[in-house]
Amino acid sequence: MGDIEDIYGDLEADVSEEEFREAVAAKVEQMGGLADEETAAMLIAHELADGEVEGIADIKPGQDEVKFLAKVMKIGDLRTFERDGEDEDGRVINVEVADETGSIRISFWDEQAEAIASDQLEVGTVLRIKGRPKEGFNGVEVSVDQAEPDDEVDIDVEVLDTHTIEKLSLGLSDVNLQGKVLDTGTVRTFSRDDGSEGRVSNLTLGDPTGRIRITLWDEQANRAEELSAGVSVEIVDGYVRERDGSLELHVGSRGKVEEIDEDIEYVPESTPIADLEIGMNADIGGVVRSADPKRTFDRDDGSEGQVRNIRVQDSTGDIRVALWGDKADYEIGPGDEVHLADVEIKDGWQEDMEASAGWRTTISVTQDTDREVETSSLDDAKDTGLSAFANGNKPDTDDGESDDTDGETVEFTGTVVQAGNPVVLDDGKETMSVETSQTVQLGQEITVRGQLQDGRLNATDIF
Repeated sequence: MGDIEDIYGDLEADVSEEEFREAVAAKVEQMGGLADEETAAMLIAHELADGEVEGIADIKPGQDEVKFLAKVMKIGDLRTFERDGEDEDGRVINVEVADETGSIRISFWDEQAEAIASDQLEVGTVLRIKGRPKEGFNGVEVSVDQAEPDDEVDIDVEVLDTHTIEKLSLGLSDVNLQGKVLDTGTVRTFSRDDGSEGRVSNLTLGDPTGRIRITLWDEQANRAEELSAGVSVEIVDGYVRERDGSLELHVGSRGKVEEIDEDIEYVPESTPIADLEIGMNADIGGVVRSADPKRTFDRDDGSEGQVRNIRVQDSTGDIRVALWGDKADYEIGPGDEVHLADVEIKDGWQEDMEASAGWRTTISVTQDTDREVETSSLDDAKDTGLSAFANGNKPDTDDGESDDTDGETVEFTGTVVQAGNPVVLDDGKETMSVETSQTVQLGQEITVRGQLQDGRLNATDIF
């Protein structure tokens, strides 16, 4: 074969040999005799190959031009706008496209936009697209220079009116999603670069396919405090972002969060406590065996933090869980059945593992005990096959009768995990609240002796 045939044979761009030869001839003429046909062919091949991406996930805002295949998922409305210094208004239509690697918004302008507005493009069509990437409001977008239908290519993505959590992908916008509220947060304020104040809050939603964190901005932020765990909602016009390697669904000024009557099913999955290992991020569930009072502490930067420890037990074992920040405010007590999603397993006191529940953790109380009828709540927990301990009390006896330990003299050895009033000790298996006037230090291992009264040990001796 000749040189041009060889160069064309190595070319992976979707262009016919006739079109390639015409481009080579035009390049020779353009160069004014400075390039022969072989050189011109190599230049054209480079231009055709430049910008080709394997998939939408490879598109970056710094690229000059990209070429890719994608399926039309959603077509927006035609919008007009004023151009500076021009009498004629501009026109634009945004179209959501996707492939197996992700989704992205593309923008058609002026005559192209009008053609799409006149029903010359349908959802489900596969397009061969050439355009310029840029950073847009919802992430990377592509301003289209050229787009043509390709009927011979199949892209395996499903067109959905309402998404499920497992179908979400980075770059999706105009997302409608229904789910059950698993957890709610508080509204936080922040300062923008322009000096204005912004507001943000979070929800966690679950559906039969999974769960996802929802970030609500500005006028939508109040919804996190207006909704309660357990209700079903529909997210309208959200967009998918990534944070710390996980997808989030964001809702801004164009979106809404509406309560709906449908009962959305969410069944949490848990890792057995016996299978946990240090360094894991895991979901755990079980019965709260004990719950310590909340305590505050000073951070290195001078701000005040707070933490509360609970111990959770399932049929395989138990583990202490440290609830940090606003998680420490959750009303959780002995006997409650809880599910804690995305906790970090760490090395805790006395070489014992503990779970750390931070800002990413979702806490769901799957069965709430009656705080006023403690013995009933403990019986309910025992019926599930899990032991329930309340503030250091022993579990029920084998015959189902509650063990009345008030007035009994006991001795308990543990590490000080709260040095205030009361002192709280932890021996790696259970905690004990201790009334004492003596001063102790966090991390100190002590033994106390005294009488139990209402689940609390009134210490007469500390050594």
